[in-house]
Amino acid sequence: MSAELDVTRLFTSAKRLRGRHASAFAPRMAMAALRIPASPQTESGLAFVGGPRIFIHEGARQALERRLSLAHRGPVQLGVTDNLRRMVTRTRARGTLRVRVHMMFLGAPERVRQALVDYVVHGHRSASQALGAFIDENLYRIRPSQPVTRPLTTRGEHHDLAAILAEVGSRYFAGSVGDVLITWGRRTRPRADARRTIKLGSYSAPERLVRIHPALDRPWVPRYFVAYIVYHELLHHVIPVMPGGVHPPELLRREREFPLYERALAWEQKHIRRLLRAR
Repeated sequence: MSAELDVTRLFTSAKRLRGRHASAFAPRMAMAALRIPASPQTESGLAFVGGPRIFIHEGARQALERRLSLAHRGPVQLGVTDNLRRMVTRTRARGTLRVRVHMMFLGAPERVRQALVDYVVHGHRSASQALGAFIDENLYRIRPSQPVTRPLTTRGEHHDLAAILAEVGSRYFAGSVGDVLITWGRRTRPRADARRTIKLGSYSAPERLVRIHPALDRPWVPRYFVAYIVYHELLHHVIPVMPGGVHPPELLRREREFPLYERALAWEQKHIRRLLRAR
């Protein structure tokens, strides 16, 4: 007998995702599992072979395994994965319950771990719904589904994006954006009908990649403004956009929590023409 809980339906349920991040924005979770992302080629030309690796706190894994064993009243083998789709799977063979869970569950709150036990051992429907809600809130903890193929350039002439990303991620996202990559975008000649607009940043969810427009790598662009753009793009990492690319209310609310939000908007409005000329 086997059962599994996957995220195939979750990636397409944007309507359900919208309201859940209000109470779970970048929650601080125990460091029971850590992913070291695959490193794409850097500006030095070096490339590292192999995909992302995960490091598991064995004590946390054993504690959850014992908890499952007590509820099951029999032997349990627990494996921790970094799967893209299957978040929880369970099989029974010769009296042993074999369970595989995504690494996000090792650091989950008590209520979620209890729901995991209730679902895996007893098959409770309400527990399945609770686990689905938890996965909804933590989609950004699932590894990228698409590798970055182009070399990354983080150190500009005037701004170091890697340093800004590390600072913003640590200060405002409780260290929950550690596998997000960042790079300066490529310079392109704008179309004739696009000279009045400029996209200063973008976020690619499949790659977990933030791109920053190279027009911001200027001595007259303040570091806090670049940090604000990075902050905004990281919000897209933890709060999915609504259908049609619309920014959800929760993202807009969180954006206003950036300490220099008003100052950044005022600076952009004052210097937008200069930014357009700098492309």
